[in-house]
Amino acid sequence: MKYVDYERPINLKAALEILQNNGETTKILAGGTDILTKLRIRRELPDLLLDSKEIPELNELSYNPNSGLIVGGAVPLYKLYAHADVKKYYQAIVDSTKIIGGIPIQGRATLGGNLCNAAPSADAIPALIVLGATASIHSLNGSREVSISEFCTGPGSTILKNNEIVVSINIPAPKQNSGAHYMRFIPRNEMDIAVVGVGTSVKLNDEGSKFEDAQVSLASVAPTPLHVTSITDYLSGKEINDENIEKAGELAKDASKPISDMRGTAEYRQHLCTVLTKRSLKQSIERAKEN
Repeated sequence: MKYVDYERPINLKAALEILQNNGETTKILAGGTDILTKLRIRRELPDLLLDSKEIPELNELSYNPNSGLIVGGAVPLYKLYAHADVKKYYQAIVDSTKIIGGIPIQGRATLGGNLCNAAPSADAIPALIVLGATASIHSLNGSREVSISEFCTGPGSTILKNNEIVVSINIPAPKQNSGAHYMRFIPRNEMDIAVVGVGTSVKLNDEGSKFEDAQVSLASVAPTPLHVTSITDYLSGKEINDENIEKAGELAKDASKPISDMRGTAEYRQHLCTVLTKRSLKQSIERAKEN
């Protein structure tokens, strides 16, 4: 059996010093819902676990109508989706985080952990992508902001360096006449992994008749969560009608690169891309009109 050392720093500087000196053999624990499972089955064998739960900067959860939402990397999901401003202004975040596991999991799991786990099927990442979110990444050498759409590089891999930590996820304030939505398909409630997930966001003109902007991101159909920019290019400036929404669904299907596995065939996943994209876009449009 391999013994693993455990550190629980109470400030960011101490955590960054640990990562600077031992980053190659350290794993960061935010909620622990993924890393502890991987330890049990020996998929991960670090020398050190760095528990980030006591770092103040990683526990910030605040909203400013000008700058938007800051979600610390260690904020548990239940605090996020229960926050009054999140429920009011970031409904797609509520959609995507409230379905991750059950209530016990949501008491530990974090948005930062869901992001850094970098699963192609991650529910939260498509919602973050369509909302234009960024990750605030820190090391002893400084900090950088990275678009969530560029964060994941492959299944389980990200742009993070060994000496870096995601301090927060930053989501811009919603614009007027905008709405966003996330939905997924699973064959039964006991299987908590999306066969396909779709996040959408739209911004409408003042009359509510045209798309000024539209964003779509897909889960479980590529090695990383997929930002379908062809839909943005197509829908921008277009009339809101069934024909254009139908075309967006086809573009989602065309952009997908699914595999066949025990949860569904590639062909079935492509069909779901079309269906769920259309449904989610319609939900985003309704929310935009309400806003």
